[in-house]
Amino acid sequence: MSEPKFILHFVTPLKNVSPFDVNMAADAGFDVIVPYSDVDLKEVAGLVQDAIFSRAPQDGKRTAVLIGGREPILAVDMLEAAKQAMVPPYFQISVMADPSGAFTTAAGMVAVVEQKLKAKGQTLADRRVAVFGGTGPVGRIAGLIAAQAGARVTLVGYDGLHRVTATCEQFGERFGVAMTPADGSDDAKKLAVLRDAEVILAAGRAGTQILSKAQLATAKHLLVALDVNAVPPAGLEGLDAFADGTPIEGTEGIGVGALAVGNVKFKTEHELLDAMRDAEPRRYIGVAEAFEVARKHAGA
Repeated sequence: MSEPKFILHFVTPLKNVSPFDVNMAADAGFDVIVPYSDVDLKEVAGLVQDAIFSRAPQDGKRTAVLIGGREPILAVDMLEAAKQAMVPPYFQISVMADPSGAFTTAAGMVAVVEQKLKAKGQTLADRRVAVFGGTGPVGRIAGLIAAQAGARVTLVGYDGLHRVTATCEQFGERFGVAMTPADGSDDAKKLAVLRDAEVILAAGRAGTQILSKAQLATAKHLLVALDVNAVPPAGLEGLDAFADGTPIEGTEGIGVGALAVGNVKFKTEHELLDAMRDAEPRRYIGVAEAFEVARKHAGA
């Protein structure tokens, strides 16, 4: 009888699973990757139990679930539903949530910032962090991770205060963190946010410039500015995607580009997927676990 295969069940509430994550899972060593699209939260338990009961208990370590999608809260709920569907001690598999790559990308962003601050003799604790793109999945999770690390986080919305305020309230209720909403819908409002910012995280839509060079130069308290957008134009004007400590003109701060962050994100996601491929004990991977691994790679 042949050796049992490594199987990844890829669950998403969206129409399609992410090709990026399919490639990552294949390169991490999974033999079979099966997509499940348009999955509702209430369907997760049934899918997981089909996966655990169809293999011998010892082959549970060769079976895993990846949860995608776009909404971080839904992904966290799906991860919890999957965990609750296990039947320990015999029927258990590993599960990872990473909607739109938001958990591993945000973890990489904050871990890189943490390392740059460390080089300046600083920590994230009490730093004033402004997250532009604060209503997107990556921005929301980057804000959450920074807030959990002790930073004073401002989430900046591009379309007024309504959505970003709702996000701050939702994350406060769910995760017990305090984040301040801010309106970044025009240049004057952006400048008001930049006045006190020590760390800038640009997590807006691909190919969208968020801040100009002139606007960045007004951030006189700036320590680190990081852009996660790899599609031209840059989210932070003048910051090359390969930048990894480039001085920000007019400030004492340095800039980090998307590919420098992407290197940490890539290594983090690869390690986490690989860890699920032959996991003993089983792994349940969310935001905290992603940040722990990203910190290791950012400091390497």
